[in-house]
This record gives sequence, structure tokens and C-alpha cells, in this order.
Amino acid sequence: MVYIVCFLVGFGLAISGGVSAILYLNFIPAGLSFLDYVAIIQTRIECYFFFIGLLFMGISVQKITNISVK
Repeated sequence: MVYIVCFLVGFGLAISGGVSAILYLNFIPAGLSFLDYVAIIQTRIECYFFFIGLLFMGISVQKITNISVK
């Protein structure tokens, strides 16, 4: 049960981080280069939520499959 909740929290974090990264793509048509975009993304904590969410989901899926196999 704990791993399912951890998976859902990770999914929510991944969604919010991915949406934030996509929203910041609007800076590129405003005249910024791709390297400027990457520099902006590195300074925003909400964009790190994507990777944290993927980590939570990966750990949860690995633990859930180990429990199911036994």
C-alpha cells in the first residue's frame, strides 16, 4: 500500500515538473536560445520535480514487482 502511494506521489511530481518545463519553452520564441532555456530550467526547483517523480515511480515499480513475484 505504501508503494502505491509513493508511486502516485511520484506521478504527480513528474507531471508537475514536466508541465513546468514545457511552460518554460515559451521563452524560446521570445528570443532566448536553447542554452538560455537550459540555464533557466536549472535554476527552477519545480523542474527538478520531474526527475524526483521519476525516481519515486521507479523505486515503487521495482518494489511492487518484487512483492508480486514472491
